[in-house]
Amino acid sequence: MEIIGFILTAMAVLIILKILLLPVKLIIKIGVNILVGGILLGLCSALGIGIILHWWTIGLTAILGIPGFFIALIITILL
Repeated sequence: MEIIGFILTAMAVLIILKILLLPVKLIIKIGVNILVGGILLGLCSALGIGIILHWWTIGLTAILGIPGFFIALIITILL
């Protein structure tokens, strides 16, 4: 279920960016950032590292990518 939420959030971000006509280079950069953040979330989930996967952590990682992953990790550690 978390994967579906991540994919939908990532697609929504890319569609919004496309609508706003951002330069292609920036869209690709954000897309790569989203992909790396998703891979990090999946890797931590597979390894059993306790990141709480709620809709807001998935959305945060999908929107911010790697920085969002580390923010979600810090929030999880603090909670």
